[in-house]
Amino acid sequence: MGLYGVMRTGISGMNAQANRLSTVADNVANVNTTGYKSSSCEFSTLVLSNCETDYESGSVLTDIRHNIDEQGGLAGTSSVSDLAISGNGFFMVSDTAGEPYLTRSGAFIPDASGTLVNAAGFSLLGYKLNPDQPTITLNGFSNLTPVSFGGSSLLATPSSLGTIKANLPSSASDVAISDLPSLNSTTSTYTDKSSLVVYDSLGGEVKLDIYFAKTSTSNWELSVYDSRDAATGGSFPYASGPLTTQALLFGADGKIDPSQASQFTFAIPGGSDFTLDITGTTQLATGYTVLSTSVNGTPAGVPKDVEIARDGYVYAIYDGGTRIPVFRIPLAHVTSADLLTPLAGNVYQASSEAGGVMVAFAQSAGLGDIMSRTLEQSTVDLASELTTMIDAQRGYTANSKVFQTGSELMDVLVNLKR
Repeated sequence: MGLYGVMRTGISGMNAQANRLSTVADNVANVNTTGYKSSSCEFSTLVLSNCETDYESGSVLTDIRHNIDEQGGLAGTSSVSDLAISGNGFFMVSDTAGEPYLTRSGAFIPDASGTLVNAAGFSLLGYKLNPDQPTITLNGFSNLTPVSFGGSSLLATPSSLGTIKANLPSSASDVAISDLPSLNSTTSTYTDKSSLVVYDSLGGEVKLDIYFAKTSTSNWELSVYDSRDAATGGSFPYASGPLTTQALLFGADGKIDPSQASQFTFAIPGGSDFTLDITGTTQLATGYTVLSTSVNGTPAGVPKDVEIARDGYVYAIYDGGTRIPVFRIPLAHVTSADLLTPLAGNVYQASSEAGGVMVAFAQSAGLGDIMSRTLEQSTVDLASELTTMIDAQRGYTANSKVFQTGSELMDVLVNLKR
């Protein structure tokens, strides 16, 4: 056994334990870093060739393992832009030069331009909606743009579809043909009436007065007017005729007869064509009841709030509760996440060992949910790290004793000459 070999082995042991202590120091320093994944140090032996009578000591090698695939605990916050992934996947971010990276650190805040950036200055990437679904690039970062809360401007979307599902009372009295709402006369009367607010092409409100008049046992008339044309007190006659008039026929079961259309299209004053859908409306022996109603379109306004759904959709919320999807945040995944290359800023870079980057949306392809108002905590277990620190300290001390002993024996050998 060579004494130099003993000292080299002791040095390799001290270096290995120093590497182990380095991972512990990094883990302890990042115990409160959002989305941080702990590292560990694994040892392997390097054995030299030996003969039967002499033994030549080798050394120890270290391999740093990054436990990137480990799920950290989730903690709730009050910020809608704080994001966490529950399950598999990574956020895609870019630096100021536009270089893309992966991260689990979702503590994003809007900067001066409204772009979402995290504490390390990386911008969150997503697909901008038109509002059509984006064309996703399955194996790359094409078409991704920084997600921004500041890009939404004044919006006015004209209404194109409205629905009313109601019950018309079968026991109602018939309205005289000469007094139907469609005639728009001073004697016009009706059985029941409802109003529906829609939006013109400039985002202005237009209130539609919808009249139902029973004409016979199973027959009704539907007439729609612009409420702005109503006479004083909101009654007949209107300044202009009905926007549409339709005859309704009900079957013996109280449902709209299959031969009868249940969707009617007409022009909104100042707007585009509008379709009124009354599918599901019935004529039963009970009072007039509106069961459900809805209208699309938005009034002119700027978004007052933002919402991020679990599937990655980013919605701009306008006055009145209108929700318009403006972005969709995708997630990336790789075959072996633990073999990604960690970089400064708690980001990762794809490597040949980890496999190519694959892109999909949350809740698909085995990816997890995107949780708003939530942050993923560091996976560092402080108690385990302190225990490892003590163990590494003792290992380092023991290896130093091996080196010290080899050095002392070398002194003895040198002094034999004296």
